[in-house]
Amino acid sequence: MKTEIVRINSELNGKKNAVSAADYFNRINGITGKNAAHIRLLTEELISLVHGIMDGFLGILWLEDSPAEGGLLCRISLSAQNVNDTSQESRLLSIATEGKNENSEGMLGMIRELFRMNSRYSDDRSQLAALLNANERFGKGSAGASAEEQLWSLDKYRRSMTRDAGGSDDERDVLEKSIIANLADDVKVWIRSDSTEVIIEKLIRL
Repeated sequence: MKTEIVRINSELNGKKNAVSAADYFNRINGITGKNAAHIRLLTEELISLVHGIMDGFLGILWLEDSPAEGGLLCRISLSAQNVNDTSQESRLLSIATEGKNENSEGMLGMIRELFRMNSRYSDDRSQLAALLNANERFGKGSAGASAEEQLWSLDKYRRSMTRDAGGSDDERDVLEKSIIANLADDVKVWIRSDSTEVIIEKLIRL
């Protein structure tokens, strides 16, 4: 099943409806106890990601599921169209020049940065590709690319760190302190020419 789409903006209008959608999703699927708490918490984390992406941000959030080996694969998704108008240009340029800001640290911060970069370079895909390739955290989780879209995966990022003997202290710290990284089986960020979408995947074993 798929819940109704909830609109949520940078002021977190829509937060209450998004949490209600998670509770409804749990109830309809018979998800209870710790599993229900995890779905709700992951939804709240995805909602918190919205705050700080950029002024005037507007996205849509929904939950859906599909049968999977050993259980039910639950997906919590947030999607937003690229918006790069003159009112955002100076702020996006400032963020790109500084390289980081108060909302760019940790796992959520990296995903916020991907939303911002995709909007900033919506009309210059070659420049975006160059910046993504130069970003070490993105590179370790890069799971595929084409002219139209690129994919970052938490699962690929974890496996890359394993191959690199556990990764750096900062990289381990990002994973250890991230609620999403600790609870989700995977997080996928699709960077498309017209939009950015993040999907949190959680397998509920039945």
